[in-house]
Amino acid sequence: MEHYLQAFRQYADFSGRWTRTQYWMFFLVNFLIILGLIVVESLLKIGFISTLYSLVLFIPSLAAAIRRLRDAGFSPWWVLIGLIPVIGTIALIVLLAQPTKATAAE
Repeated sequence: MEHYLQAFRQYADFSGRWTRTQYWMFFLVNFLIILGLIVVESLLKIGFISTLYSLVLFIPSLAAAIRRLRDAGFSPWWVLIGLIPVIGTIALIVLLAQPTKATAAE
């Protein structure tokens, strides 16, 4: 849960790096919350809660992905590959799953 909260503390901070653990724990908690919201929506017969949650999480998710790509040694612009249907999403997942690359300063 700490990594999830850290994403909100760094809401629109696109600088820095995130390790695989930080990113994927954020992703897991986010996924479980969305799953829970979808269940609640289906029980209450309403459909705007998960959409509202997704809009709130758009910037923190984008910032987290950019920090993760930087940590893996890729340019932050690689996040745009996710705009390509299916293949782009798969390619972005592969890039986000890459191990940490040491920088020249380290």
